[in-house]
Amino acid sequence: MTWKNEWKPLLAIVAVFVALYYLPVDWLQESERVENALWEALHLAKWYAQEHVLLCLVPAFFIAGAVGVFVSQAAVMKYLGPKANKVLAYGVASVSGSILAVCSCTILPLFAGIYRMGAGLGPASAFLYSGPAINILAIVLTAAVLGTEMGIARAVGAVSFSVIIGLLMHLFFRNEELEKMAAAAALPEPEVKRPLWQNALFFAAMVGILVFANWGKPTEPTGLWQMIYSSKWLITGLFSLALAVILVLWFKVSPWRMGFIALSTLTLAMVLPSHPEVAFVAATIGLTVLLTTGRDDDGEMGEWFDTSWDFAKKILPLLLWGVLIAGALLGRPDHEGLIPSDWIAGLVGGNSLWANLFASVVGAFMYFATLTEVPILQGLIGAGMGKGPALALLLAGPALSLPNMLVIRSVMGTKKTVVFVLLVIIMATISGLIYGAVYD
Repeated sequence: MTWKNEWKPLLAIVAVFVALYYLPVDWLQESERVENALWEALHLAKWYAQEHVLLCLVPAFFIAGAVGVFVSQAAVMKYLGPKANKVLAYGVASVSGSILAVCSCTILPLFAGIYRMGAGLGPASAFLYSGPAINILAIVLTAAVLGTEMGIARAVGAVSFSVIIGLLMHLFFRNEELEKMAAAAALPEPEVKRPLWQNALFFAAMVGILVFANWGKPTEPTGLWQMIYSSKWLITGLFSLALAVILVLWFKVSPWRMGFIALSTLTLAMVLPSHPEVAFVAATIGLTVLLTTGRDDDGEMGEWFDTSWDFAKKILPLLLWGVLIAGALLGRPDHEGLIPSDWIAGLVGGNSLWANLFASVVGAFMYFATLTEVPILQGLIGAGMGKGPALALLLAGPALSLPNMLVIRSVMGTKKTVVFVLLVIIMATISGLIYGAVYD
């Protein structure tokens, strides 16, 4: 027997044994915390299904599928691959979050799409971090609620993090990147079926649907953000109309089929104006039927749906289990899971190394929906959390979560996932220490 391949099962057995040996059965039996944790897991899963699956993940799956079908591997390698211009590749990846107002889970199908198409590990990692971290709305809300200096620190930290993490990932796994460079050199020039500007408008329409369907309610009742929020479904509808026209004109989709879907969606939106998500669901079902039953010469529509579905069936189960576990352990905002919230607040006071490290780790494993991290932090700061740990949690939390980690591992493997997570935690901890030393 060779122990080289046996240490993992041995470690798992020891971990389970230690957990059972010290399991506080009496304490758990006497308290209602275990029962509450189970309910919190279900509540969080229900909330996630209602707020994020339809409006966030479904459009993201379609965008990821479109990347796999309508963007050639050679094109991805040219702009984001190992041989791409580093300034262009990291520049695009590091500011993507200012356009995509997405959470740590919604970014996953988009990341998987560009990574599997041949994007370099460095730019892909920068995109993976920046997508949920550099959210312009979240940064503005942070500055308004937690102070201008916190908003600026979050913006500067998130942009620099994405580039540094990407460069370090490229450095640590450079041998694999060299193999990708060799593969890129052997790729033929891509066949262009339609000009770049048409593909750009096609993706812009889908990104517009994703962004504005999920536009969060601002804290101020007036202003530009409130104006956009009050018109979010009208704007989403205009982007949907643009997508329908593009599919008919440039992708040869039957205008009769598209017209029927558009008319059905519009009718539902007018009949149920207080439930616009119903029309969104109808449009999604219509697009799905269109892609699976439509006929086109190149078979692009069917391939688009097949690729999108492949992402969905691989990612959704992992997200479900991750959300259930995160809910059981940490609960929802203002609700407790197995881990008491006062423990967390008591551990992140001041600006010690431990406080910043603990805030980074908790933030990395806890799930934050887009914009929810700000009110959560507001409550923790009121309970005594230091400014340094608060920034550490802001830089680690939105970009990572337990569900997010499970899916990342399925895309790029255990070793790369561990390195990526550790880089985020270490850099968030250091940033918190520096910020706390200056402002606390």
